[in-house]
Amino acid sequence: MIVGRILAIDYGKKRAGLAVSDPMKMIANGLTTVHPNELLDYLCKYLDKEQVEIIVVGYPKQMNNHDSESVQYIKPFLKKLKEQFPNMPVELEDERFTSRMAQDAMLQGGMKKKQRQNKANVDKISATIILQSFLERKIS
Repeated sequence: MIVGRILAIDYGKKRAGLAVSDPMKMIANGLTTVHPNELLDYLCKYLDKEQVEIIVVGYPKQMNNHDSESVQYIKPFLKKLKEQFPNMPVELEDERFTSRMAQDAMLQGGMKKKQRQNKANVDKISATIILQSFLERKIS
């Protein structure tokens, strides 16, 4: 039996943060950040090399549980993602507070101010938080 990983995407207008699980689907690890225009190409190459069984995309909600304004950028990406990889399951994961949580994690982890200001680090850690949240929800 081949054990596949789970790939998470924190999609944004300027960058997409990516995270991937270990093969046992227990631990989320930051992978990289990619410009949104290059994301589908990156995913094609990555999926050729790695066994991925599901893609999780962070979905921004407001406090009242309605879609946030950022959804207007994510919906076209989701459509392209499903067209490009029609056999790949895609799930959405609430991404409220992930950027704030990423900032807190970097601060608690002792990252220098310059590293914390690097938005790519925030996006990669946000993707990791989205994935870890998904993993924990699926286990329970």
